[in-house]
Amino acid sequence: MSDNSVFYRFAPFIQDFIYRNKWEELREIQVEAARAVFDTDENLLLASGTASGKTEAAFLPVLTHLWENPSGSVGVLYISPLKALINDQFERLEALLDEQDIPVTKWHGDASLTAKKRLLKRPKGVMQTTPESLESLLIRNSSGVFRLFSDLRFVIIDEVHCFMDGDRGLQLLSVLERIQRIIGFTPRRIGLSATLGNTENAEKWLNMGTNRRCITPKCKDMERKVRLSVRFFPIAEKIPNKNSKTLLQNYYNYLYESTRRKRCILFSNSKGEVEENIAHLRDISEKNHDGGCYLVHHANISPALREFAEKSMKNSELPVCTGATVTLELGIDVGRLERIVQTGCPLTVSGLVQRLGRTGRRSGQAEMRFAFRYDMSLPKTVFYKEINWDLLMCAAEILLYTGEKFVEPMFLPKLPFSLLYHQTMAVMAANGSLLPKELARQILTLSVFSHVTKEDYLTLLRHLLENGHLERSEDGALLIGEKGEAAVNNYDFLAVFSVPVEYTVRNNSEVIGTVQNPFPPKSQFALAGQAWEVTELDKKAQIIYVKHVEGISANTWTDTGNEFVHTKVMKKILEILKSEEEYRFIDESAAKRLADIRDLFKNAVSQNNDEHIVLPLSDTMFAVFPFIGTRGFTALLYALRKYGFNAEAWVSRYIPVCIEIHTDRGKNAVLNALDDIKKNKADKYGFSIPDNCEICGKYNDYIPRELLKKQYIEDYLDTEELVNIE
Repeated sequence: MSDNSVFYRFAPFIQDFIYRNKWEELREIQVEAARAVFDTDENLLLASGTASGKTEAAFLPVLTHLWENPSGSVGVLYISPLKALINDQFERLEALLDEQDIPVTKWHGDASLTAKKRLLKRPKGVMQTTPESLESLLIRNSSGVFRLFSDLRFVIIDEVHCFMDGDRGLQLLSVLERIQRIIGFTPRRIGLSATLGNTENAEKWLNMGTNRRCITPKCKDMERKVRLSVRFFPIAEKIPNKNSKTLLQNYYNYLYESTRRKRCILFSNSKGEVEENIAHLRDISEKNHDGGCYLVHHANISPALREFAEKSMKNSELPVCTGATVTLELGIDVGRLERIVQTGCPLTVSGLVQRLGRTGRRSGQAEMRFAFRYDMSLPKTVFYKEINWDLLMCAAEILLYTGEKFVEPMFLPKLPFSLLYHQTMAVMAANGSLLPKELARQILTLSVFSHVTKEDYLTLLRHLLENGHLERSEDGALLIGEKGEAAVNNYDFLAVFSVPVEYTVRNNSEVIGTVQNPFPPKSQFALAGQAWEVTELDKKAQIIYVKHVEGISANTWTDTGNEFVHTKVMKKILEILKSEEEYRFIDESAAKRLADIRDLFKNAVSQNNDEHIVLPLSDTMFAVFPFIGTRGFTALLYALRKYGFNAEAWVSRYIPVCIEIHTDRGKNAVLNALDDIKKNKADKYGFSIPDNCEICGKYNDYIPRELLKKQYIEDYLDTEELVNIE
């Protein structure tokens, strides 16, 4: 062992585990994590590459603590964003704790009720759960929370980056703080993540509500070779002839050759595209009689089929290719993957790193192939609408990660009003009734609401009283009103993310998954990589009965996500556009397309000798290309409107490309406004924000518009970025 002093501090059963698994040495992160756990009382953030041993780094010293000083309740609370990750870790922990008196209990919606009752009767060991299941405990069994966690030592949060930037992570922090108040002390927190850039905000997030510092060991990641390739496929969907079919088939043939006889994941950015890709690959495989195994894994596939895909990837002796969205991005053990294939561009650098990290764990060489297709038969239009911005973004992400090791820093929202409603109703449901002052004290002292003023909270409470979500009793206490009861008693109240109304798809007794559209009888659609024909639609029970049919069908799901592009990514895109550099990871077809894109851009800006990129599209229309991130881009849009311009954003999917300005004041007026905006910090609270401004939040319908506008200004606009406009 490379560090005997740490090794011999582990419990004997852990030392035996290390010997049995023939570890030659402890990794640096495991040594540093053990020292932090054994020798300090601080929180711990373990941020290192995939397969670097983070899980063991956290659990080995923590379980040693439990072995040496058994807890009088659940001693370790392990929190995961996915049930599948809990199930995976459960098997690993059970093997480690075999014959030890440290039980491991899964606690989520699909877990054994018998095991849960056993844990409630005799709280002990490790409990694995999700934020939603913890919320359920606090609401429905608040009296049992103290006994369950009265001697809780550690909270381990896996894939911590998945919780940051959104309401779900803030809900988790709120729930943990509410548990701390019940038990009267603050357990230590350990966060695990493979994709963190600047760790400062992640440390702040992990520490919220604990009054502890955070230790983040600076360890070198294992050196892994990386093989990346980008292919581009021109197609002609608007010209449905033999040639156009051949062009499209070339694309699917490439996906087939890239995945054939490989243990791999084929990532796509939408569930519909996953279904489409796997259906075509199965079709090619069947025509070639090669016995290829192609599976599907996304949130709308039934748990049984998702678990089957995970176990097949991990245990099958034959190669398995699984089409997936973000559900396989995380650290579920799917065995030795040889390659990752991605259609289109990952949504962030973080997503690219996470997906790339799924391969090469044992070989030491990670491989990822990107495939783009673009309809070249589309009619000619203004130049920036002919540019493949996602291809540029992919190249930018690759260059930022491989050249600078850049990953987007996490963002800490300040005014999560949708969550404020949710936590207000959750606390009311747990308590029954509360005086307004006591409710405000319980809610506003939670760290996640530190930026919410008493005045704003009073505005929300008045609104909830007016619309029937709350009501007053004769003694002045607050109670949940009729509309509030309907919201709290809804089956999906525990989750703070939106879940669309969906129909369960059944083939005889087998549940295939869910879809959003109530397909009528005899119609066909795709699910789990296969085509189905509807035999019966039960709208009342929300069930679609189907039978399997041959062929390829399509399906779509509504995308409820919100992606924010970082300024560094946009600057790298501009650098690529201006450069003539050839990139080794881009193949001949993609290089040709990149050259065409560069020509389009350079020809458009060649007459532009100004400091800013402002291009005239007509005598009264101009396009401003700021090349800054989404929040800064949106702030610039409102700043230009404040200067009296009719300005609209043009976004390619979610990439903030340009602002189109309609004006008869001429180009110089636009340039002067940009100079003024760049030099003088704009007051975003002086912007004219429309009442219907779009903002993410499951419970926004219950929030006064004035509060939502304040949240939009605070969390969706960044005037600090305006100094970076081109």
